[in-house]
Amino acid sequence: METPIKYPGNLTLRVVLTCIMAASGGLIFGYDHGVSGGVTSMDSFLKQFFPSVYEKESNMKPSSNKYCKFNSQILTLFTSSLYLSALVAGLGASSITRMLGRRATMIIGGICFVGGALLNGFAVSIWMLIVGRLLLGFGIGCANQSVPIYVSEMAPYKYRGALNMCFQLSITIGIFVANLFNYYFSKILNGQGWRLSLGLGAVPAFFFVIGSFCLPDSPSSLVERGHHEEAKRELVKIRGTTEVDAEFRDILAASEASQNVKHPWRTLMDRKYRPQLVFAICIPFFQQFTGLNVITFYAPILFRTIGFGSRASLMSAVIIGSFKPVSTLVSILVVDKFGRRTLFLEGGAQMLICQIIMTVAIAVTFGTNGNPGTLPKWYAIVVVGVICVYVSGFAWSWGPLAWLVPSEIFPLEIRPAAQSITVGVNMISTFFIAQFFTSMLCHMKFGLFIFFGCFVVIMTTFIYKLLPETKGIPLEEMSMVWQKHPIWGKFLESDITTQNDKINGKC
Repeated sequence: METPIKYPGNLTLRVVLTCIMAASGGLIFGYDHGVSGGVTSMDSFLKQFFPSVYEKESNMKPSSNKYCKFNSQILTLFTSSLYLSALVAGLGASSITRMLGRRATMIIGGICFVGGALLNGFAVSIWMLIVGRLLLGFGIGCANQSVPIYVSEMAPYKYRGALNMCFQLSITIGIFVANLFNYYFSKILNGQGWRLSLGLGAVPAFFFVIGSFCLPDSPSSLVERGHHEEAKRELVKIRGTTEVDAEFRDILAASEASQNVKHPWRTLMDRKYRPQLVFAICIPFFQQFTGLNVITFYAPILFRTIGFGSRASLMSAVIIGSFKPVSTLVSILVVDKFGRRTLFLEGGAQMLICQIIMTVAIAVTFGTNGNPGTLPKWYAIVVVGVICVYVSGFAWSWGPLAWLVPSEIFPLEIRPAAQSITVGVNMISTFFIAQFFTSMLCHMKFGLFIFFGCFVVIMTTFIYKLLPETKGIPLEEMSMVWQKHPIWGKFLESDITTQNDKINGKC
Protein backbone atom coordinates (compact mmCIF):
# COMPACT_ATOMS: atom_id res chain seq x y z
CA MET A 1 0.00 0.00 0.00
CA GLU A 2 1.28 3.47 -0.89
CA THR A 3 2.71 5.53 1.98
CA PRO A 4 1.62 9.17 2.46
CA ILE A 5 4.22 11.81 1.59
CA LYS A 6 5.64 13.70 4.57
CA TYR A 7 6.05 17.31 3.47
CA PRO A 8 8.97 19.36 4.87
CA GLY A 9 8.18 22.49 6.85
CA ASN A 10 8.20 24.11 10.27
CA LEU A 11 5.63 25.52 12.66
CA THR A 12 6.21 29.17 11.75
CA LEU A 13 5.07 32.22 13.71
CA ARG A 14 3.08 33.34 10.66
CA VAL A 15 1.00 30.18 10.52
CA VAL A 16 0.43 30.16 14.29
CA LEU A 17 -0.80 33.77 14.31
CA THR A 18 -3.01 33.35 11.24
CA CYS A 19 -4.59 30.17 12.57
CA ILE A 20 -5.23 31.68 16.00
CA MET A 21 -6.71 34.81 14.44
CA ALA A 22 -9.00 32.78 12.20
CA ALA A 23 -9.95 30.42 15.03
CA SER A 24 -11.06 33.42 17.10
CA GLY A 25 -14.21 33.21 15.01
CA GLY A 26 -15.22 30.56 17.51
CA LEU A 27 -15.58 33.32 20.12
CA ILE A 28 -18.74 34.63 18.48
CA PHE A 29 -20.25 31.15 18.28
CA GLY A 30 -19.31 30.33 21.86
CA TYR A 31 -20.44 33.68 23.24
CA ASP A 32 -23.89 33.23 21.77
CA HIS A 33 -24.02 29.63 23.05
CA GLY A 34 -23.32 30.78 26.58
CA VAL A 35 -25.25 34.02 26.72
CA SER A 36 -28.68 32.86 25.50
CA GLY A 37 -29.38 30.36 28.28
CA GLY A 38 -28.37 32.78 31.03
CA VAL A 39 -30.41 35.64 29.60
CA THR A 40 -33.54 33.48 29.30
CA SER A 41 -33.25 32.66 33.03
CA MET A 42 -33.10 36.35 34.07
CA ASP A 43 -36.38 37.52 35.64
CA SER A 44 -36.16 41.00 34.11
CA PHE A 45 -35.78 39.57 30.59
CA LEU A 46 -38.62 37.08 31.06
CA LYS A 47 -40.88 39.73 32.60
CA GLN A 48 -40.43 42.07 29.63
CA PHE A 49 -40.62 39.62 26.73
CA PHE A 50 -42.11 36.37 28.08
CA PRO A 51 -44.46 37.32 30.95
CA SER A 52 -46.33 33.99 30.93
CA VAL A 53 -43.07 32.10 31.52
CA TYR A 54 -42.10 34.60 34.23
CA GLU A 55 -45.38 34.03 36.05
CA LYS A 56 -44.93 30.25 35.98
CA GLU A 57 -41.25 30.38 36.96
CA SER A 58 -41.81 32.82 39.84
CA ASN A 59 -44.66 30.63 41.19
CA MET A 60 -47.26 33.33 40.56
CA LYS A 61 -48.95 30.49 38.70
CA PRO A 62 -47.69 27.36 40.46
CA SER A 63 -47.01 24.35 38.25
CA SER A 64 -47.72 20.81 39.44
CA ASN A 65 -44.65 19.65 37.57
CA LYS A 66 -41.41 21.46 38.41
CA TYR A 67 -39.80 20.09 35.26
CA CYS A 68 -42.23 22.15 33.16
CA LYS A 69 -41.54 25.59 34.66
CA PHE A 70 -39.77 26.90 31.56
CA ASN A 71 -41.69 24.96 28.92
CA SER A 72 -42.46 27.64 26.31
CA GLN A 73 -41.95 27.16 22.59
CA ILE A 74 -41.82 30.93 22.05
CA LEU A 75 -39.06 31.25 24.65
CA THR A 76 -37.02 28.45 23.09
CA LEU A 77 -37.58 30.00 19.64
CA PHE A 78 -35.50 32.94 20.89
CA THR A 79 -32.56 30.55 21.29
CA SER A 80 -33.21 28.19 18.41
CA SER A 81 -34.15 30.62 15.60
CA LEU A 82 -30.46 31.43 15.22
CA TYR A 83 -29.69 27.90 14.07
CA LEU A 84 -32.20 27.94 11.21
CA SER A 85 -30.54 30.99 9.69
CA ALA A 86 -27.12 29.46 10.41
CA LEU A 87 -28.24 26.38 8.46
CA VAL A 88 -29.17 28.52 5.43
CA ALA A 89 -25.99 30.60 5.70
CA GLY A 90 -23.77 27.54 6.07
CA LEU A 91 -25.14 26.01 2.88
CA GLY A 92 -24.91 29.28 0.96
CA ALA A 93 -21.38 29.96 2.22
CA SER A 94 -20.12 27.01 0.17
CA SER A 95 -20.31 29.03 -3.05
CA ILE A 96 -18.79 32.14 -1.45
CA THR A 97 -15.92 30.12 -0.02
CA ARG A 98 -15.22 28.47 -3.35
CA MET A 99 -15.42 31.62 -5.50
CA LEU A 100 -14.13 34.39 -3.20
CA GLY A 101 -12.02 32.47 -0.72
CA ARG A 102 -12.26 31.47 2.93
CA ARG A 103 -11.33 34.93 4.24
CA ALA A 104 -14.21 36.68 2.45
CA THR A 105 -16.71 34.31 4.06
CA MET A 106 -15.25 35.05 7.50
CA ILE A 107 -15.60 38.80 6.97
CA ILE A 108 -19.24 38.51 5.88
CA GLY A 109 -19.99 36.31 8.88
CA GLY A 110 -18.42 38.73 11.34
CA ILE A 111 -20.35 41.71 9.95
CA CYS A 112 -23.67 39.86 10.24
CA PHE A 113 -22.89 38.93 13.84
CA VAL A 114 -22.09 42.54 14.79
CA GLY A 115 -25.46 43.67 13.44
CA GLY A 116 -27.37 40.89 15.19
CA ALA A 117 -25.73 41.46 18.58
CA LEU A 118 -26.46 45.20 18.50
CA LEU A 119 -30.08 44.63 17.46
CA ASN A 120 -30.57 42.20 20.36
CA GLY A 121 -28.91 44.54 22.82
CA PHE A 122 -31.28 47.41 21.92
CA ALA A 123 -34.38 45.21 21.53
CA VAL A 124 -37.70 46.57 22.80
CA SER A 125 -39.97 43.96 21.20
CA ILE A 126 -39.99 40.28 20.27
CA TRP A 127 -39.48 40.93 16.55
CA MET A 128 -36.20 42.75 17.24
CA LEU A 129 -35.00 39.77 19.26
CA ILE A 130 -35.87 37.28 16.53
CA VAL A 131 -34.44 39.37 13.64
CA GLY A 132 -31.28 39.88 15.67
CA ARG A 133 -31.02 36.16 16.27
CA LEU A 134 -31.41 35.49 12.55
CA LEU A 135 -28.54 37.88 11.77
CA LEU A 136 -26.42 36.18 14.43
CA GLY A 137 -27.22 32.88 12.74
CA PHE A 138 -26.02 34.12 9.35
CA GLY A 139 -22.78 35.20 11.00
CA ILE A 140 -22.24 31.89 12.76
CA GLY A 141 -23.11 29.84 9.66
CA CYS A 142 -20.52 31.68 7.56
CA ALA A 143 -17.81 31.51 10.24
CA ASN A 144 -18.35 27.85 11.04
CA GLN A 145 -18.24 26.92 7.35
CA SER A 146 -15.03 28.78 6.55
CA VAL A 147 -12.83 28.81 9.66
CA PRO A 148 -12.22 25.03 10.08
CA ILE A 149 -11.38 24.69 6.37
CA TYR A 150 -9.04 27.68 6.47
CA VAL A 151 -7.15 26.47 9.54
CA SER A 152 -6.79 22.91 8.21
CA GLU A 153 -5.42 24.23 4.90
CA MET A 154 -2.95 26.62 6.55
CA ALA A 155 -1.64 24.28 9.27
CA PRO A 156 1.30 21.89 8.72
CA TYR A 157 -0.02 18.32 8.72
CA LYS A 158 1.94 17.46 11.89
CA TYR A 159 0.23 20.22 13.87
CA ARG A 160 -3.12 20.37 12.08
CA GLY A 161 -5.05 18.85 14.96
CA ALA A 162 -3.76 21.25 17.60
CA LEU A 163 -4.16 24.37 15.45
CA ASN A 164 -7.63 23.40 14.24
CA MET A 165 -8.74 22.82 17.82
CA CYS A 166 -8.02 26.48 18.58
CA PHE A 167 -11.44 27.04 16.98
CA GLN A 168 -13.10 24.91 19.64
CA LEU A 169 -10.93 26.54 22.32
CA SER A 170 -12.28 29.91 21.20
CA ILE A 171 -15.83 28.54 21.42
CA THR A 172 -15.29 27.40 25.01
CA ILE A 173 -13.69 30.73 25.99
CA GLY A 174 -16.67 32.52 24.46
CA ILE A 175 -19.07 30.35 26.47
CA PHE A 176 -17.17 30.99 29.71
CA VAL A 177 -17.02 34.76 29.16
CA ALA A 178 -20.75 34.83 28.37
CA ASN A 179 -21.58 32.91 31.55
CA LEU A 180 -19.41 35.28 33.57
CA PHE A 181 -21.08 38.35 32.06
CA ASN A 182 -24.53 36.90 32.68
CA TYR A 183 -23.69 36.44 36.36
CA TYR A 184 -22.39 39.98 36.88
CA PHE A 185 -24.94 41.75 34.67
CA SER A 186 -27.99 39.97 36.11
CA LYS A 187 -28.38 42.46 38.99
CA ILE A 188 -27.34 45.78 37.42
CA LEU A 189 -28.96 48.57 35.41
CA ASN A 190 -32.34 48.12 37.11
CA GLY A 191 -32.78 44.67 35.63
CA GLN A 192 -31.54 45.69 32.17
CA GLY A 193 -28.20 43.88 32.46
CA TRP A 194 -29.38 41.39 29.85
CA ARG A 195 -28.91 44.15 27.27
CA LEU A 196 -25.19 44.25 28.05
CA SER A 197 -25.00 40.46 27.91
CA LEU A 198 -26.54 40.35 24.44
CA GLY A 199 -25.02 43.52 23.01
CA LEU A 200 -21.42 42.81 24.03
CA GLY A 201 -21.36 39.94 21.54
CA ALA A 202 -20.62 42.65 18.96
CA VAL A 203 -17.16 43.25 20.49
CA PRO A 204 -15.45 39.92 19.60
CA ALA A 205 -17.27 39.94 16.26
CA PHE A 206 -15.87 43.40 15.45
CA PHE A 207 -12.31 42.29 16.19
CA PHE A 208 -12.89 39.11 14.17
CA VAL A 209 -13.86 41.22 11.14
CA ILE A 210 -10.81 43.47 11.50
CA GLY A 211 -8.51 40.47 11.97
CA SER A 212 -9.99 38.66 8.95
CA PHE A 213 -9.14 41.62 6.71
CA CYS A 214 -5.50 41.16 7.74
CA LEU A 215 -5.35 37.42 7.04
CA PRO A 216 -3.79 35.93 3.90
CA ASP A 217 -5.87 33.46 1.94
CA SER A 218 -4.81 29.82 2.14
CA PRO A 219 -2.62 28.36 -0.65
CA SER A 220 -5.36 25.87 -1.57
CA SER A 221 -7.92 28.66 -1.93
CA LEU A 222 -5.53 30.80 -3.99
CA VAL A 223 -4.74 27.92 -6.33
CA GLU A 224 -8.42 27.10 -6.64
CA ARG A 225 -9.02 30.67 -7.87
CA GLY A 226 -6.08 30.66 -10.29
CA HIS A 227 -3.50 32.66 -8.28
CA HIS A 228 -0.71 30.07 -8.53
CA GLU A 229 2.33 32.28 -7.99
CA GLU A 230 0.78 34.01 -5.00
CA ALA A 231 -0.19 30.62 -3.61
CA LYS A 232 3.38 29.30 -3.83
CA ARG A 233 4.78 32.43 -2.17
CA GLU A 234 2.28 32.05 0.66
CA LEU A 235 3.13 28.37 1.03
CA VAL A 236 6.83 29.24 1.41
CA LYS A 237 5.98 31.82 4.09
CA ILE A 238 3.77 29.58 6.20
CA ARG A 239 6.01 26.50 5.94
CA GLY A 240 9.23 28.43 6.62
CA THR A 241 11.12 26.62 3.84
CA THR A 242 11.57 26.86 0.08
CA GLU A 243 11.21 23.07 -0.24
CA VAL A 244 7.50 23.18 -0.91
CA ASP A 245 7.45 21.74 -4.43
CA ALA A 246 5.96 18.37 -3.43
CA GLU A 247 3.14 19.91 -1.41
CA PHE A 248 2.49 22.55 -4.06
CA ARG A 249 2.27 19.90 -6.80
CA ASP A 250 -0.30 18.00 -4.75
CA ILE A 251 -2.30 21.20 -4.20
CA LEU A 252 -2.21 21.87 -7.96
CA ALA A 253 -3.35 18.31 -8.68
CA ALA A 254 -6.17 18.64 -6.17
CA SER A 255 -7.14 21.97 -7.73
CA GLU A 256 -7.21 20.48 -11.23
CA ALA A 257 -9.51 17.75 -9.97
CA SER A 258 -11.61 20.46 -8.32
CA GLN A 259 -11.89 22.46 -11.56
CA ASN A 260 -13.24 19.39 -13.33
CA VAL A 261 -16.05 19.25 -10.80
CA LYS A 262 -18.76 21.55 -12.14
CA HIS A 263 -21.41 20.48 -9.66
CA PRO A 264 -19.75 19.80 -6.26
CA TRP A 265 -23.06 19.01 -4.54
CA ARG A 266 -23.85 16.32 -7.09
CA THR A 267 -20.26 15.05 -7.04
CA LEU A 268 -20.43 14.72 -3.27
CA MET A 269 -23.01 11.98 -3.79
CA ASP A 270 -20.61 9.82 -5.83
CA ARG A 271 -19.89 6.42 -4.33
CA LYS A 272 -16.14 7.12 -3.95
CA TYR A 273 -16.95 10.00 -1.57
CA ARG A 274 -19.39 7.96 0.48
CA PRO A 275 -17.10 7.63 3.55
CA GLN A 276 -16.61 11.40 3.73
CA LEU A 277 -20.32 12.04 3.27
CA VAL A 278 -21.20 9.62 6.06
CA PHE A 279 -18.90 11.41 8.50
CA ALA A 280 -19.98 14.87 7.28
CA ILE A 281 -23.50 13.95 8.38
CA CYS A 282 -23.01 11.65 11.36
CA ILE A 283 -20.28 13.43 13.33
CA PRO A 284 -22.08 16.80 13.70
CA PHE A 285 -25.36 15.00 14.36
CA PHE A 286 -23.88 12.90 17.14
CA GLN A 287 -22.05 15.90 18.60
CA GLN A 288 -25.36 17.62 19.32
CA PHE A 289 -26.98 14.47 20.67
CA THR A 290 -24.33 13.97 23.34
CA GLY A 291 -26.60 16.23 25.41
CA LEU A 292 -23.84 18.76 26.03
CA ASN A 293 -25.70 21.65 24.45
CA VAL A 294 -28.53 21.07 26.90
CA ILE A 295 -26.03 22.06 29.56
CA THR A 296 -24.55 24.89 27.48
CA PHE A 297 -27.82 26.50 26.38
CA TYR A 298 -29.91 25.91 29.43
CA ALA A 299 -27.58 25.29 32.38
CA PRO A 300 -29.14 28.14 34.42
CA ILE A 301 -32.65 26.96 33.52
CA LEU A 302 -31.77 23.34 34.30
CA PHE A 303 -30.30 24.27 37.66
CA ARG A 304 -33.27 26.44 38.56
CA THR A 305 -35.58 23.59 37.60
CA ILE A 306 -33.90 21.25 40.09
CA GLY A 307 -33.84 23.79 42.90
CA PHE A 308 -30.97 26.27 42.54
CA GLY A 309 -31.70 29.96 43.09
CA SER A 310 -31.39 32.47 40.25
CA ARG A 311 -27.89 33.78 41.12
CA ALA A 312 -26.75 30.31 42.22
CA SER A 313 -27.78 28.84 38.87
CA LEU A 314 -25.82 31.49 36.97
CA MET A 315 -22.75 30.92 39.14
CA SER A 316 -23.01 27.15 38.58
CA ALA A 317 -23.01 27.84 34.83
CA VAL A 318 -19.83 29.92 35.27
CA ILE A 319 -18.11 27.10 37.16
CA ILE A 320 -19.05 24.54 34.53
CA GLY A 321 -18.06 26.91 31.72
CA SER A 322 -14.58 27.30 33.19
CA PHE A 323 -13.89 23.59 32.68
CA LYS A 324 -14.44 23.76 28.92
CA PRO A 325 -11.42 25.86 27.84
CA VAL A 326 -9.11 23.99 30.23
CA SER A 327 -10.22 20.61 28.88
CA THR A 328 -10.01 21.80 25.27
CA LEU A 329 -6.45 22.99 25.95
CA VAL A 330 -5.64 19.45 27.14
CA SER A 331 -7.01 18.12 23.86
CA ILE A 332 -4.88 20.55 21.86
CA LEU A 333 -1.76 19.26 23.62
CA VAL A 334 -2.46 15.55 23.06
CA VAL A 335 -4.54 15.23 19.86
CA ASP A 336 -1.55 14.98 17.51
CA LYS A 337 0.16 12.52 19.86
CA PHE A 338 -2.61 10.09 20.80
CA GLY A 339 -4.82 10.61 17.77
CA ARG A 340 -8.47 11.37 17.09
CA ARG A 341 -9.92 7.92 17.72
CA THR A 342 -8.47 7.62 21.23
CA LEU A 343 -9.97 10.93 22.34
CA PHE A 344 -13.33 10.14 20.73
CA LEU A 345 -13.60 6.78 22.52
CA GLU A 346 -12.36 7.97 25.92
CA GLY A 347 -14.63 11.01 25.85
CA GLY A 348 -17.65 8.89 24.96
CA ALA A 349 -17.02 6.50 27.87
CA GLN A 350 -16.54 9.39 30.30
CA MET A 351 -19.75 11.13 29.23
CA LEU A 352 -21.78 7.92 29.46
CA ILE A 353 -20.67 7.22 33.03
CA CYS A 354 -21.55 10.78 34.08
CA GLN A 355 -24.96 10.60 32.41
CA ILE A 356 -25.76 7.41 34.31
CA ILE A 357 -24.79 9.05 37.60
CA MET A 358 -26.85 12.19 36.84
CA THR A 359 -29.87 10.10 35.90
CA VAL A 360 -29.76 8.17 39.17
CA ALA A 361 -29.08 11.25 41.30
CA ILE A 362 -31.92 13.33 39.82
CA ALA A 363 -34.36 10.40 39.78
CA VAL A 364 -33.76 9.49 43.43
CA THR A 365 -33.83 13.04 44.75
CA PHE A 366 -36.45 14.76 42.58
CA GLY A 367 -38.61 11.93 41.27
CA THR A 368 -41.13 12.93 38.61
CA ASN A 369 -42.37 16.24 40.06
CA GLY A 370 -39.11 17.97 40.93
CA ASN A 371 -37.87 19.11 44.33
CA PRO A 372 -40.42 21.20 46.21
CA GLY A 373 -37.97 22.09 48.96
CA THR A 374 -34.50 23.59 49.31
CA LEU A 375 -31.66 21.82 47.56
CA PRO A 376 -29.11 20.45 50.08
CA LYS A 377 -25.66 22.01 49.72
CA TRP A 378 -23.90 18.66 49.45
CA TYR A 379 -26.22 17.61 46.66
CA ALA A 380 -25.63 20.84 44.74
CA ILE A 381 -21.88 20.22 44.93
CA VAL A 382 -22.27 16.64 43.67
CA VAL A 383 -24.50 17.66 40.75
CA VAL A 384 -22.18 20.45 39.65
CA GLY A 385 -19.13 18.20 40.08
CA VAL A 386 -20.54 15.38 37.96
CA ILE A 387 -21.60 17.82 35.24
CA CYS A 388 -18.08 19.32 35.25
CA VAL A 389 -16.57 15.88 34.63
CA TYR A 390 -19.15 15.28 31.90
CA VAL A 391 -18.36 18.63 30.26
CA SER A 392 -14.62 17.90 30.43
CA GLY A 393 -15.14 14.62 28.59
CA PHE A 394 -16.96 16.44 25.81
CA ALA A 395 -14.52 19.35 25.68
CA TRP A 396 -11.49 17.18 24.90
CA SER A 397 -13.27 14.82 22.54
CA TRP A 398 -16.54 15.39 20.67
CA GLY A 399 -16.40 19.17 21.07
CA PRO A 400 -13.21 19.96 19.12
CA LEU A 401 -12.97 16.74 17.10
CA ALA A 402 -16.39 17.20 15.53
CA TRP A 403 -14.99 20.30 13.79
CA LEU A 404 -11.48 18.96 13.19
CA VAL A 405 -12.16 15.58 11.60
CA PRO A 406 -14.70 16.67 8.94
CA SER A 407 -12.50 19.61 7.89
CA GLU A 408 -9.47 17.37 7.25
CA ILE A 409 -11.02 14.36 5.49
CA PHE A 410 -12.56 16.12 2.47
CA PRO A 411 -10.61 16.36 -0.82
CA LEU A 412 -10.39 19.87 -2.27
CA GLU A 413 -12.93 19.29 -5.05
CA ILE A 414 -15.76 18.72 -2.55
CA ARG A 415 -14.33 20.51 0.53
CA PRO A 416 -16.55 23.65 0.59
CA ALA A 417 -19.72 21.69 -0.20
CA ALA A 418 -18.94 18.92 2.31
CA GLN A 419 -18.09 21.44 5.04
CA SER A 420 -21.43 23.13 4.37
CA ILE A 421 -23.11 19.75 4.90
CA THR A 422 -21.29 19.45 8.24
CA VAL A 423 -22.36 22.94 9.33
CA GLY A 424 -25.91 22.37 8.08
CA VAL A 425 -26.36 19.11 9.98
CA ASN A 426 -24.80 20.67 13.07
CA MET A 427 -27.18 23.61 12.94
CA ILE A 428 -30.37 21.66 12.27
CA SER A 429 -29.48 19.26 15.09
CA THR A 430 -28.70 22.19 17.38
CA PHE A 431 -32.02 23.79 16.44
CA PHE A 432 -33.86 20.61 17.41
CA ILE A 433 -32.13 20.44 20.79
CA ALA A 434 -32.55 24.16 21.51
CA GLN A 435 -36.20 24.28 20.45
CA PHE A 436 -37.48 21.16 22.15
CA PHE A 437 -35.26 20.75 25.21
CA THR A 438 -37.66 22.37 27.67
CA SER A 439 -40.53 20.30 26.28
CA MET A 440 -38.43 17.13 26.46
CA LEU A 441 -37.44 17.95 30.05
CA CYS A 442 -41.10 18.51 30.90
CA HIS A 443 -42.23 15.14 29.51
CA MET A 444 -39.14 12.92 29.90
CA LYS A 445 -37.94 14.39 33.23
CA PHE A 446 -34.76 12.64 34.41
CA GLY A 447 -35.21 10.18 31.53
CA LEU A 448 -33.78 12.93 29.31
CA PHE A 449 -30.29 11.87 30.40
CA ILE A 450 -31.08 8.26 29.47
CA PHE A 451 -32.16 9.49 26.03
CA PHE A 452 -28.82 11.21 25.43
CA GLY A 453 -26.90 8.35 27.04
CA CYS A 454 -28.24 5.95 24.42
CA PHE A 455 -26.90 8.22 21.69
CA VAL A 456 -23.48 8.31 23.37
CA VAL A 457 -23.36 4.50 23.19
CA ILE A 458 -24.35 4.51 19.51
CA MET A 459 -21.90 7.20 18.45
CA THR A 460 -18.97 5.72 20.37
CA THR A 461 -19.59 2.39 18.66
CA PHE A 462 -19.84 4.21 15.32
CA ILE A 463 -16.40 5.78 15.82
CA TYR A 464 -14.84 2.51 16.96
CA LYS A 465 -16.06 0.63 13.88
CA LEU A 466 -15.85 3.19 11.08
CA LEU A 467 -13.43 6.05 11.76
CA PRO A 468 -9.82 5.57 10.57
CA GLU A 469 -7.03 7.47 12.33
CA THR A 470 -6.22 10.71 10.50
CA LYS A 471 -3.43 12.19 12.62
CA GLY A 472 -0.21 13.00 10.75
CA ILE A 473 -1.75 12.54 7.28
CA PRO A 474 -1.42 15.48 4.82
CA LEU A 475 -4.75 16.70 3.44
CA GLU A 476 -3.79 15.81 -0.13
CA GLU A 477 -2.92 12.23 0.93
CA MET A 478 -6.02 11.62 3.05
CA SER A 479 -7.65 9.27 0.52
CA MET A 480 -5.20 6.53 1.57
CA VAL A 481 -6.74 6.17 5.04
CA TRP A 482 -10.01 4.96 3.50
CA GLN A 483 -8.23 2.42 1.30
CA LYS A 484 -6.44 0.95 4.32
CA HIS A 485 -9.54 0.80 6.53
CA PRO A 486 -10.90 -2.77 6.95
CA ILE A 487 -14.49 -1.74 6.18
CA TRP A 488 -14.17 1.29 3.90
CA GLY A 489 -11.32 -0.38 2.01
CA LYS A 490 -13.59 -3.24 0.93
CA PHE A 491 -16.33 -0.76 0.07
CA LEU A 492 -14.01 1.25 -2.20
CA GLU A 493 -12.50 -1.90 -3.74
CA SER A 494 -16.02 -3.00 -4.62
CA ASP A 495 -16.60 0.41 -6.22
CA ILE A 496 -13.40 0.15 -8.31
CA THR A 497 -14.27 -3.41 -9.38
CA THR A 498 -17.75 -2.29 -10.46
CA GLN A 499 -16.32 0.60 -12.48
CA ASN A 500 -13.78 -1.67 -14.17
CA ASP A 501 -16.48 -4.18 -15.03
CA LYS A 502 -18.52 -1.42 -16.65
CA ILE A 503 -15.51 -0.21 -18.63
CA ASN A 504 -14.65 -3.74 -19.81
CA GLY A 505 -18.24 -4.35 -20.72
CA LYS A 506 -18.32 -1.23 -22.86
CA CYS A 507 -15.09 -2.24 -24.56
